[in-house]
Amino acid sequence: MMKPRAPRNRTLNLSLVEQDLYSKYWISLNQTTSVDTILNKTICQDLLQTLPHLPKHFVDLLIVDPPYNLDKDFNGRKFRQRHEKDYVSWLNSWIPYVKNLLKPTASAYFCADWKTSIPLHSVLKEHFWIRNRITWEREKGRGASTNWKNACEDIWFCSVSDNYYFDVEAVKLKRQVIAPYRTSTGKPKDWDEMGEDRYRLTHPSNLWTDITVPFWSMPENTDHPTQKPEKLIAKLILASSKVSDVVFDPFLGSGTTSVVAKKLNRRFVGIEIEPEYCCLAEKRLALADLDISIQGYSDGVFWERNTLAAQQKKQLGRVPEIAVRSDILSPED
Repeated sequence: MMKPRAPRNRTLNLSLVEQDLYSKYWISLNQTTSVDTILNKTICQDLLQTLPHLPKHFVDLLIVDPPYNLDKDFNGRKFRQRHEKDYVSWLNSWIPYVKNLLKPTASAYFCADWKTSIPLHSVLKEHFWIRNRITWEREKGRGASTNWKNACEDIWFCSVSDNYYFDVEAVKLKRQVIAPYRTSTGKPKDWDEMGEDRYRLTHPSNLWTDITVPFWSMPENTDHPTQKPEKLIAKLILASSKVSDVVFDPFLGSGTTSVVAKKLNRRFVGIEIEPEYCCLAEKRLALADLDISIQGYSDGVFWERNTLAAQQKKQLGRVPEIAVRSDILSPED
């Protein structure tokens, strides 16, 4: 996965030495196992082969970013677009079994593009309480000459039952105030001053326009073709889990869900079929021991895009050539 980079390109590389190092971190399962065996682990295995070996009802929060119904190359492992009925059959081959891993109080988030969202909803409504559909602006994307450019994706917010956890205070958004009203005494009305800047904390809606898709100058960026932003996953984790809760991602990819869960003091389990992506996830987990910052999230609030200069400066630190997960191996290993 090591590719030539421009001097200022901060995309995470994975050398052959690192592949050998980080392959010691992930596990595979061949028999039913306990929760303690898999906590804070990356399971390198096909999801359908792994599901029979996982304990029931151990997950507090499920975050799923499955292959959309598109032709996509995941490091040489290709997912082919299918007829919608076949895609629904594929979703039904694992969603009911993943649900069995969740606690009765668990929440679940399922990612989708506009086309995949339709069949996904038809399956989810048979197994979950559907709470909402989040739509987030994905500012990247190719233009189209005969159609509208696809610039958004969906996230279906579900729960196992009517008894679920949601912390609205943890996911408020800090926005710049355009019309700064004041009281009769001259004090700010429902907003705060920070020098010359004026901000207001607002309740989160189901339309997110403050997300930046990872790109070459961001330290979280990888070569995974469908990587989700850490800020996006952080919103889901903070809203729907507590400290030490277990966050599960059955299509882990380059490890964003596990990395953000670790940064936010949650426990995690991730499954990924591609070994190089598992190694990349482990490298990111090791780096999280050195830097727990999440771009766009600071001081307990999410900031509107491009409004937190201080945090942008934090992201300019140099990434070590090789980082080692302190919770798994010592540097001597």
